[in-house]
Amino acid sequence: MGDSVRNHVSWNCMIAVYGQHGHGRRAMELFQDMARRGFTADACTLASVLSAFATAKDLVAGTELHCRLIKSKFTRDPHVASGLVDLYAKCGSVQDAWKAFSEVDKPDLVLWNTLISGYSLHEDFSEEALLSFREMQRAGFCPDDCSFVCVISACSNISSPSQGQQLHGLVIKSDIQSNQISVHNSMITLYSRCGKVVEAKMLFDRMTERNTVSYNSIIAGLAQHGHAAEALKLFECMLNSEYEPTGITFISVLSACAHTGKVDEGWDYFNSMKQKYGIDLCEEHYSCMIDLLARAKKFEEAEELIMKMPFSLSSIGWTSLLGACRTHGNMELGARAAKEILYLSPSNASASIVLSNMYASAGKWEEAAKIRKLMRDQGVRKKPGCSWIELGRTVHIFVANEVSHPRIKEVYRFLEVMSEKMKLAGYVPDVRWALAKDQAAEGEMRLRHHSEKLAVAFGLMNTKEGEPILVMKNLRICGDCHNAIKIISAITHREITVRDAHRFHFFSDGSCSCGDYW
Repeated sequence: MGDSVRNHVSWNCMIAVYGQHGHGRRAMELFQDMARRGFTADACTLASVLSAFATAKDLVAGTELHCRLIKSKFTRDPHVASGLVDLYAKCGSVQDAWKAFSEVDKPDLVLWNTLISGYSLHEDFSEEALLSFREMQRAGFCPDDCSFVCVISACSNISSPSQGQQLHGLVIKSDIQSNQISVHNSMITLYSRCGKVVEAKMLFDRMTERNTVSYNSIIAGLAQHGHAAEALKLFECMLNSEYEPTGITFISVLSACAHTGKVDEGWDYFNSMKQKYGIDLCEEHYSCMIDLLARAKKFEEAEELIMKMPFSLSSIGWTSLLGACRTHGNMELGARAAKEILYLSPSNASASIVLSNMYASAGKWEEAAKIRKLMRDQGVRKKPGCSWIELGRTVHIFVANEVSHPRIKEVYRFLEVMSEKMKLAGYVPDVRWALAKDQAAEGEMRLRHHSEKLAVAFGLMNTKEGEPILVMKNLRICGDCHNAIKIISAITHREITVRDAHRFHFFSDGSCSCGDYW
């Protein structure tokens, strides 16, 4: 196209096209070429270039352009600021995203949505997303479909049932007309992550319009909650509908097969992805299949599949195998899997911790101590474990051997009484999970003070008789706590849900939805 027929619109369109496809450098070259040819950049041009950098996650080039714009009025333009906020948020520089937002005197709805979306990308900033959403409303803006999708995503990160229900009520009250499917899909994910999969399924059933994401969201929720049979049944309904499954769909389907021990069906689904649906298998699909095989104690097949993975060396397959070895007590293979993980990813704290715990559970204290010492020497730190429960609108957080909670003495007294009732019901503390070479009494005390037990006890103390409770934990639930909560659910006649880092556990009448495999 000659310069005689080029104008701002044509330049902006070309830059926008490159931006949408993640070609940030090419968009920047066009932008510079545009300037050399005498065309003055406007806000639309700059926003398109920044969008390109954001899509490509090119923080260096984006920051360079930002520096060039600081002396101009453009950083105060909401359109340009949206591009900067999006860039910094997607590149992990959340504080810089906030600074770019704060440069604008009068943010518009798009800029507010971009900030909320940026916060929602990072779990640690989910509270900021919710606060920004409320601030946006106080500034006089009515949330649109994009606002709701972003803030619901943030609420999903913190798994707050009360705030989730408030948002759902606001969605209904706002009567969003555009893009209702995306809003409802987000609500399905939110309810699932808050332990309310029944409500998620009800919302799915009431939807008059659905899409592939709708099916993916509810299938994932059902699979994560242990409703594997229902998840697979819904997947078959999806196959008979107009919607094609995606790679995301199959991750949930393979996970459901793993939870139900359907090895043959899992292989069929795994092989059909490329052959029937043209879906390229990713590492996560292999990880799910390896988990399925290892759960079924088909360790040789699982290890063989790891060796056949068509990717550069990765620890993800060995990680799945290690988890199964921990559950089945396969010390020899577990040690080999952990060593492979640490060879490929030396700073992987999880592998070291699982291996150390396996040694400790088997009474091999010297081996466990060596692993812990190696972690200290290499500066590898274990992520601190904590559990929390939301009562009313207050979140109560507990760590092992908690001392700071204002009512912790009451919690410990409650657990002492409950411990005696549990023993009468057949509970025997599994001191192997104390993970320290203590006397039996000391080990039992350590177990009693685990964070998930403290959170469950606090929930029982502060809710009505028969009322279900929901506890969250940032790590995998401990084996002794799992056994203890099963018995507590029977003694108290309560439904107790614990969401750990791996899945949901529904405890009722002395049993758990995971079938004692997690």
